[in-house]
Amino acid sequence: MGKDVIIALDFPGEKEVIDFLKLFKDKKPFVKIGMELFYAQGPSIVNKIREMGHKIFLDLKLHDIPNTVEKAMKSLSVLDVDIVNLHAGGTKKMVEAAIRGLADKDGKRPLVIGVTQLTSTSYQELKDELWIDKDMDQTVIQYATIVKNGGGDGVVCSPLEAAVVKEALGQDFVTVTPGIRFADSAKDDQARITTPLQAGKIGCDYIVVGRPITKAEDPVAAYERCLNEFVYGKEK
Repeated sequence: MGKDVIIALDFPGEKEVIDFLKLFKDKKPFVKIGMELFYAQGPSIVNKIREMGHKIFLDLKLHDIPNTVEKAMKSLSVLDVDIVNLHAGGTKKMVEAAIRGLADKDGKRPLVIGVTQLTSTSYQELKDELWIDKDMDQTVIQYATIVKNGGGDGVVCSPLEAAVVKEALGQDFVTVTPGIRFADSAKDDQARITTPLQAGKIGCDYIVVGRPITKAEDPVAAYERCLNEFVYGKEK
């Protein structure tokens, strides 16, 4: 599987998104549509961006009883995106239900990945607020195992855990990693982060990058810097 950079389109409306994507002219970066944009614009924004030629990671983090998740995924299946996700904490049964909802009659479906622990969650919060006494690596591996046992394709995890996930579950098990910042970028609200260069060396499959690209003075240059660091190992 080839590495790629996924740009998080964390914008409030269609105009801002389309104006942003037009900056890339003949380039068609892989993009992520999250809750902010999807809840504001609905399925129509997914269709518009897909028609522009972009691959799409639909980041809605479904987490409910298996029957509800199956029906929700069936509704999302018509959008023809490339990756969808859910919370791994919903159990193996929920992952299995999601896959049933997504698959067409020929078994074709997007990649299904499970969110392990949010990159904004620190180990102290894991222990004090979530009452999980295992360390972060052990917790992420257990959640990743739930996804794999349910037939899922990979996980969303911090780049700091990507290597141990690969070691435990195999090199073909996909790791999608947010929490990416340039060495000279602000940390913002992320707790477990690396640079694109470090993520590439760790072995992540996809990195998700939002503000370091979307808020950059030159978003196209920031995107190309990300690609050069992550895919080609070339530091600025």
